[in-house]
Amino acid sequence: MLSSKKALPVVNCEECMHYYYDDEMGFYVCEMELDEDEMEGFLRGQMRSCPFYEPGDEYKIVRHQI
Repeated sequence: MLSSKKALPVVNCEECMHYYYDDEMGFYVCEMELDEDEMEGFLRGQMRSCPFYEPGDEYKIVRHQI
């Protein structure tokens, strides 16, 4: 039986708009709140894609204004 879910693309956290450098912690963090299962999969390296991934396109707003 085929699943109706779309396959999520494999992503690079460093290119995501939710991934930022936290000056207080001194390292990069994801601002999205993962649930316990998602965090476990991420830490074990089992999460090949992220449901929250959005490309960090710095010029998206500028293109919209033109």
